[in-house]
Amino acid sequence: MSELHIGSLYWPSTLHNPPSYPSLTECETAQVVVIGGGMSGITCAWELISSGIDVILVEREIVAGESTSANTGLLQYCNDVMLSDLIGQIGRESAETFYVACSRAIDKLADIAASLPEDVGFRRRSSLYYASTEQDLPKLKQEYEALSSCGLRASYWTADDIAAHFPFRKPGAIVTGGDAEVNPFRFVTLLAAQAVDKGLRIREYTEIVKHDSVAGGRHRLHTGNGHHIDANHVIYAIGYEPKELRGELIKPDIGRSFVIVTDPVPDLSQWHERCMIWETARPYLYMRTTEDNRLIIGGLDEEDRNPLQSVQRRKEHSEKLLEKAKALFPDLPLAIAYDWNATFGESEDNLPFVGEDPEWPGVYYTLGYGGNGTVYSLLGAELVRELIQGEADSNPLKDIIGLSRATLREGTPR
Repeated sequence: MSELHIGSLYWPSTLHNPPSYPSLTECETAQVVVIGGGMSGITCAWELISSGIDVILVEREIVAGESTSANTGLLQYCNDVMLSDLIGQIGRESAETFYVACSRAIDKLADIAASLPEDVGFRRRSSLYYASTEQDLPKLKQEYEALSSCGLRASYWTADDIAAHFPFRKPGAIVTGGDAEVNPFRFVTLLAAQAVDKGLRIREYTEIVKHDSVAGGRHRLHTGNGHHIDANHVIYAIGYEPKELRGELIKPDIGRSFVIVTDPVPDLSQWHERCMIWETARPYLYMRTTEDNRLIIGGLDEEDRNPLQSVQRRKEHSEKLLEKAKALFPDLPLAIAYDWNATFGESEDNLPFVGEDPEWPGVYYTLGYGGNGTVYSLLGAELVRELIQGEADSNPLKDIIGLSRATLREGTPR
């Protein structure tokens, strides 16, 4: 089993004694089996069980224990691919539909968070997306026009506007409204518990080793301990592990990213509205705050798919991130409390993979590759539920992010 992250994680320290669930100890049946107990899997299972569908979720380790624990919890309707670029890639109507859907997904995540019995750190925030260089300004202004033209909440700030609100100056920025931050570990853990209360069966420490078709168009999933689950539908929501069971259908680009979390800072008054911060450079720096006044700082993405093992090199990356934060906020007393690096995935066209396998009826994927994985998880949960219930014909996302989309057929052979 490949490691998805290495280092000291912050989020698990915010929730002690999370619930545990039994492993599969006998053969079972369900309408739907969801494979994967992270953000995508739990969100999908919650959506299905809330619609009265009988679901078993299997996780080979523990719920929220893999990439969810390394998620930085930024929820933004803007994506790694700018709207203006996406328009050129898939057309204006589809691109705007996708961006508006991302904005609405954050609204639904807000409703879900509010329904949970404990606080999961969901807070509405704006995002400051600044031009890293003067050369990026024309592109940034073009992006602002694209966002504004389809009704998304966005303002353009000049260098003077930025300097009036922050202790740093940048050439220009877009400020987007309606974004949010969340504690992803608490969110997934509590959402899983709520779904169990609604009837979801979770089986931890249950690894699927084989997937067969059986009579009547059903599916049989074999586990490592010799049992099996029969179901009408199977959903793969297994995050950033591309070799598992999917064959050559999906080929994401896998890399690694680095994150630090600081000690609590006494005063964050110079950080305007505690908004989330990112930039036009690629790879980009991104920053947010936490409820206990820590800074989360991420970036320095690399193409290597394996988390960095070397303690010395990990320390060097962490120090680089700290220096980047100090350059923006020189008066803040910043010290590293947690640091990790983790695997992340991107698709060829910068869109998530969600939909039914074009060659295997009843098999679905909800794979939120990209920098907006939590938002994509919600989009995927809704679309897969509609596909299973036969209600997806009117959802344009099925063609935009589905597995038969033109940008996949025309790109790298699968």
